[in-house]
Amino acid sequence: MLTRQPSPIRRRLIQSAALALCVLDAIGTAHAQAWPTKPVKIVVGFAPGGTTDVMARVMAQSLTEALGQPVVVDNKPGASGNVAAAEVIRAPADGHTFLIAPTSFETANPFLFKQSIAPAKDLTPIAGVGRSQMYLVVKPQSTFKDAREFVAYARANPGKLSYSSAGPGTPPHLAGELFKKVTGVFATHIPYRGAAPALQDVMANQADYVFDPGIAFPHVRAGKVRMLAVAGAKRSSFFPDVPTLAELGFKGAELDIWFGMWAPNGTPADVTARMAREIAKVLALPSTKNRYESLGAEPVGLDNAEFRTLLTEETKLLSGLIQEAKINID
Repeated sequence: MLTRQPSPIRRRLIQSAALALCVLDAIGTAHAQAWPTKPVKIVVGFAPGGTTDVMARVMAQSLTEALGQPVVVDNKPGASGNVAAAEVIRAPADGHTFLIAPTSFETANPFLFKQSIAPAKDLTPIAGVGRSQMYLVVKPQSTFKDAREFVAYARANPGKLSYSSAGPGTPPHLAGELFKKVTGVFATHIPYRGAAPALQDVMANQADYVFDPGIAFPHVRAGKVRMLAVAGAKRSSFFPDVPTLAELGFKGAELDIWFGMWAPNGTPADVTARMAREIAKVLALPSTKNRYESLGAEPVGLDNAEFRTLLTEETKLLSGLIQEAKINID
């Protein structure tokens, strides 16, 4: 079979296109090798010492060695992460500024606050950096054998129970509202400024229950509070004998707290791809596992595609919940 040979002009066009691709590939490789050219900053929207801050510092420590440049954490607390997000949005898209935050700053905050930023449009997701599950924890005087008995009592006594949270619009508050929606119970919400004081009042029998992000672990083991269920898709590795709400018949009440990294829009793709690879390496380290466990968290990573899917699904869930429950912070 005869094949038709390209004309001289067509051959030159093909050669020129191939040369252009080689040049672009070389530029991309050179950029990847050159980055970073100065210290890298990870902005965190919460005060030092919290889960988000500690995760960022774990990342920064390992990334400093991997990238060959200092990686520093810059705390910019305020508006549930919105202050930090706004700073990263304004930063140059040169691969030297990133954000680590709970996913709720993108999936819940836009529906809770009147804000000028739109995280889903203004920032580029890179990868998930960890997860904390939430746990249905009741006061020490509770006599409920399990979550089924607890729900049965709450349904029969609407408004008699109260639950504390880390504050309006926080993941523990949203978990409490989701639980009410799925189970059909009514309980009074008591907001606090942080998960610690919310747990403290449950321990003191001032509130009946709380959806705790993991800080209750030592108190559960000491018998100062009781854990009835895990508000996640699977059982916790920390308390493998405690069932999930779904196992007990309350499907749809699952809500984990995920944490991730974002970059300013326009950050070179080779930079974000390398950062995602380095994050995966950090999460695989035994030292990372140990440090996360001290927070009641797990170094569960999500690649870029998985992370984007999570953000889409969580936005759909939380936006609907916020509107239905009429939750508003402003």
